[in-house]
Amino acid sequence: MRSLTIKNLIEFRRKSARSKKNFVTSLKVDKVKLASEGGGDYWISCLSAISNSYKLNDLEAIKDKIDELKAKMNKTDSSRIKTMYSRNIEILSAYQDFDLKKWRAAKKVVFQKKHKENCVLIIRGLQIQITPHHVFTIQGNDKTEVGAIWFIAKLNGFRIEELAMFSDLLYRYLKLHFSQQNVLNPKYCIAVDVFKKCQVNYLQIERKEIPSIVNSTLNEIRKLM
Repeated sequence: MRSLTIKNLIEFRRKSARSKKNFVTSLKVDKVKLASEGGGDYWISCLSAISNSYKLNDLEAIKDKIDELKAKMNKTDSSRIKTMYSRNIEILSAYQDFDLKKWRAAKKVVFQKKHKENCVLIIRGLQIQITPHHVFTIQGNDKTEVGAIWFIAKLNGFRIEELAMFSDLLYRYLKLHFSQQNVLNPKYCIAVDVFKKCQVNYLQIERKEIPSIVNSTLNEIRKLM
């Protein structure tokens, strides 16, 4: 059975009853879905630039990527590629003057190494891929906290409860792999919808400000298996 991305879970929720059954049947086929306009490869330019800017705490990576994409767009005759570059540029342009402090702790942040073998969580017998852009520790006076940030792109963005799925599963990922020597900080367990320019952190889920729909989604999939 193939691993699922969180985008797969969101797509499942949006399907009709019949399509949901077909989706579950397809899980037993070990194949890789080709990237579409909503796939990670399509948005890699804007996601990588925003991720780099976050880590460096400097917006120059975003501005440089805009210039690079404009140059590439002028060199291609493909309308499809031009559209892809244009959409990535549009997202990046919204972050040229963004205040990165909205996503960063005021204390010292140390970025941690992620291990590819730890990128899959087993929940309800299903394999879920968790691939945040950054995991980091926040150095306090008497404790070290751990947090993470995940930048996600999709044409027209996500509903708020869908974006919360990323934060929810990201928190579970941190709890499994990084909580042994660190205190989890739910405020800095962040998923960012770069298309809509909005974010959800796990603290909002803890406080029930945003509903968690991960377990109900996985339970529905299991019932159809």
